[in-house]
Amino acid sequence: MKPVMNRFSLPKLIVTAVLSSMVLACSRPPAAQEPVRAVKVLTVSTQSMQAGLEFAGEVRARVESPLAFRVAGKMTKRFVNLGQRVTVGQMLAQLDAKDYQLATDAARAQLNAALTNRDLAVADFRRFKELRDQNFISAAELERREAALKAAQAQLEQAQAQLSGQGNQQTYTTLAADIPGVVTSVEAEVGQVLAAGTPVLRIAQDGPRDVVFSVPEDQIARISQGSPVDLRQWSSGSMFKGRVREVAASADPVTRTFAVKAALAAADGLPLGSTVTVLPKVFDRSGVDVIKLPTTALLQNGSSAAVWLLEPGSMTVRLQPVQVASADGNEVVLSSGLQSGMQVVVVGVHVLSPGQKVSIYKPESAVASAPAASRGASAK
Repeated sequence: MKPVMNRFSLPKLIVTAVLSSMVLACSRPPAAQEPVRAVKVLTVSTQSMQAGLEFAGEVRARVESPLAFRVAGKMTKRFVNLGQRVTVGQMLAQLDAKDYQLATDAARAQLNAALTNRDLAVADFRRFKELRDQNFISAAELERREAALKAAQAQLEQAQAQLSGQGNQQTYTTLAADIPGVVTSVEAEVGQVLAAGTPVLRIAQDGPRDVVFSVPEDQIARISQGSPVDLRQWSSGSMFKGRVREVAASADPVTRTFAVKAALAAADGLPLGSTVTVLPKVFDRSGVDVIKLPTTALLQNGSSAAVWLLEPGSMTVRLQPVQVASADGNEVVLSSGLQSGMQVVVVGVHVLSPGQKVSIYKPESAVASAPAASRGASAK
């Protein structure tokens, strides 16, 4: 005889199964194991500096003069363009000279009137002098005629000076080059009404050139007038010699740097405006042994820099603060924080965390070359 199943046993089994599935569903899954990252490492060693501090400079003329009209007026002609070479006496621009021509004509008319008055005063003086010689007039009358003659002569000289001044004013309506050079800037156009002294053109005078570069205020004390510098042209790589000719007495209000000018001989032939790399001798550190790292190895850690050090025993990484002194090409020079023999991660520093397991990256070409070599050996 079969045993009779309790009518409540089946629902209990169902409830038990549902509760078990809910407990399994709500339980926390096991934590995923952090992957082992492959990194490139570099063994720290002392290296020699290749260069010192470098500055970007620009070739400029030693004398660069802004040229302007000495009188006001409307500019009607401009005879030169930007970059054009000019010679002494060459016409550069022209103002409308009609008003000055009229003023010159008026001064000439005043001169003619003064000349006529002077001639009349001369004739009167001579006639009255003859009358005085014959005692027909008094000495006082002759003195009055002499005074009138002197006044007429003074008016004539005044009219002559006014005519000369008006003639100069008319001449100033033409702007001519007083130095040979190259037009480096055009600051006024035809049709523009200019005040006296408004710059029209800027001319770089032929002759010696200067290389102008900016030095930060923490380094300017090391540069003095007459100190030697090496100059390297950016486009061709040609090297030139120069000497510091001028050091600015105050810093630029915007960049807070000091402008320095290095003399460059005209025979060097560097074009105006060309870019030159300036290497002051006082900053030359070639041959000095320092610790250098690629810029990819640095990690910003708050306000300071740090690198990841590899612990070979546990194959983990730890963060090591370092002090950056300067740059040498595409590498940074460290003043403290590392010693020779340490292994530093140089690639992938932004995806690491303290204590993380890593492996040393091996190029695929090295792995692929092993089977190829074995195949070659078996073929023999």
